[in-house]
Amino acid sequence: MLDLRTALGEPALTTRGIFEHWDEILPRLHELAADETADWRPLEHLRVHAPVEPRQVFQSGANYRQHVIDLEVAHRAPDDPRTVEEARAEIAAVMDRRAAEDLPYAFIGLPSAITGPFDDVVLPDWAQQPDWELELAAVMARPAYRVTVEEALEYVAGYTIANDLTDRATVFRRDMKAIGTDWLRCKNAPGFTPLGPWIVPAESIADPGDLRVTLKLNGETMQDESTKDMLFGIARLVSYISQTSRLLPGDLVLTGSPAGNGMHWGRLLRDGDVMEGSITGLGAQRTRCVAEGTAS
Repeated sequence: MLDLRTALGEPALTTRGIFEHWDEILPRLHELAADETADWRPLEHLRVHAPVEPRQVFQSGANYRQHVIDLEVAHRAPDDPRTVEEARAEIAAVMDRRAAEDLPYAFIGLPSAITGPFDDVVLPDWAQQPDWELELAAVMARPAYRVTVEEALEYVAGYTIANDLTDRATVFRRDMKAIGTDWLRCKNAPGFTPLGPWIVPAESIADPGDLRVTLKLNGETMQDESTKDMLFGIARLVSYISQTSRLLPGDLVLTGSPAGNGMHWGRLLRDGDVMEGSITGLGAQRTRCVAEGTAS
């Protein structure tokens, strides 16, 4: 670990400030990384916080082909006349048409849900079906507004790991079905977005569209899929979001989660569970679930 405030001679520097001056600071970071005489310190006695405090968190839903198929099959109505195989084939055809013809599905998360990559995750007592969703997250370098797909990746500083915890029981509003989903309730409890540990510069990731996303629960692999299964890649997501909103330096774009969540396995999160999430080249996070009222 290196204290960048001291190393860069900027005592008031923040992580957001790094991204606000990304093009200027990145070459200096490369120089520091190669400097063996710098004041490097071990991490073992330090608490690792989330690597950035974004002003905005944009999330993508239903963006992994197999994940959507699994969720749709799991949420079929009891009187659905289709066999599982028929349902899967029909949903797969819909996903292929969507990737070719439709637009991404994006919504907004809360920065207050973010926590560190090794912090305990408190499961609220109202969350009846807490679930995991490991995701690749893009971190923005420059303000992006109405950018094209072709230029969108030029605005990305780097990538990190996010676990978008979700209470499946509150995804849909049962009292107001016409309104649909309730993302505030199901995804934004404090600590429901473990983030990090690192932000790896985009230039160091050869192809963000071909990274392995792996989540283990108590040592057992639950998610293990390539980002190649995304319906809409990072460039399309960033461009789509920017057509409506102005993305700011340090903002996050979560890209959706692959197949293998708890609903698929019939095994949801509970007190004492340990999640280990990793993505190729981005390190790994490890979080323990603690029931509300028992956290120390």
